[in-house]
Amino acid sequence: MNRRNFIRLAGGGAIAAAAAGTLAACGVLDSHYPAEAVEAWQGPVGETEVRRRAVAYAITAPNSHNLQPWLVDLREDGVITLRTDPGRVLPQTDPLGRQILIGHGAFLELLGMALAEQGVASQVLLWPQGEMPAALKDWDDRPVARITLQPGGQPDPLFAQVLLRYTPKTDFDTTRAVAPALLAQLLNSAPANTPLRCGGTVNADQLPALRTLCWESARVELLTPRTMMESIHLTRVGPAEILQHRDGISINSPFVRAVSALGMFDRSAPPAEGSAAYKNAMGRFEGHSSTAMGFVWISGPNTRSDQVRAGRAYVRQQLQATALGVGMHPMSQAVQEFAEMAPHYERVHQLVLGRPAPRTPQDPTVQMFCRIGYPQGEVPATPRRPLARFMHT
Repeated sequence: MNRRNFIRLAGGGAIAAAAAGTLAACGVLDSHYPAEAVEAWQGPVGETEVRRRAVAYAITAPNSHNLQPWLVDLREDGVITLRTDPGRVLPQTDPLGRQILIGHGAFLELLGMALAEQGVASQVLLWPQGEMPAALKDWDDRPVARITLQPGGQPDPLFAQVLLRYTPKTDFDTTRAVAPALLAQLLNSAPANTPLRCGGTVNADQLPALRTLCWESARVELLTPRTMMESIHLTRVGPAEILQHRDGISINSPFVRAVSALGMFDRSAPPAEGSAAYKNAMGRFEGHSSTAMGFVWISGPNTRSDQVRAGRAYVRQQLQATALGVGMHPMSQAVQEFAEMAPHYERVHQLVLGRPAPRTPQDPTVQMFCRIGYPQGEVPATPRRPLARFMHT
């Protein structure tokens, strides 16, 4: 979920800088996203039906590459059926679909919270037609979950953070340590009665190895052409593209908008090693890694149901982080299952679980691995597609 400026420039930096100055003088350089692209973060304005209101909150859930891979079927009274949009998966960086299902778990957790806030309880049945196959290429349209509405519903205190939740994708403030007591509050926010385990550290002796792991695994994703191109294809540059798609990786900084206005982007290939764009991308990943002031992780078995459960636990941690004013940002590269990442996949399990990488779905598996720290500025809301786009018809 951590992707930044990896666009290859077809022109020189001096020209782009000059263009940036010209556009700034014209008053057209605003790094915020178009208001319509982030309107989901205002809540379900104008929605009165209980299920649609709940879905309006749930679509703000964190998800890999901001694909928003959810399809919702409301045609059965008193039921919400959740499926995966088959066009919104990541075959290169997530070939087993694990990260996609974590995003479904986050959606389900927010959905349940939003129903409860309206005085409605929900019974979630995972995989009513059986679990998805092991390989992403074999997936079909079977439901991930069938949610049955029932009387009752106990509001969750964390619901107050749903529309305030953020994922900071900038360097953290290295002058502010994360207190052990705050870490403990984060780790205690996950649902009880699951096989998942939440761990973390703010120990200065442990941070260097974990920071290095983040940086080295990020380099693998950046230097593997097919995984890099997967991100490039999902990049939305400037207000027009962001508003058109309202998903993917949005870039709206003044420099990028200036370069885009001159038609100087080349998104047909990854940045060449040693190029300015390559160095910029590497520098961002290195900055994110080196400024991590702590780490948290979620581990457990690796069945399809456990992947969904991991997403539920993860979004609760992020909501708790929001309430505490601390940033929590996935560094997901080391836990990706494509072949070139295998050494780092092994390393992350050794570092945080003290055991080899899993060999079976029952073995302990690192499902989420995140850096924590204090952002140095405002963290923007992430674009979301209109509510109607998530409805299965």
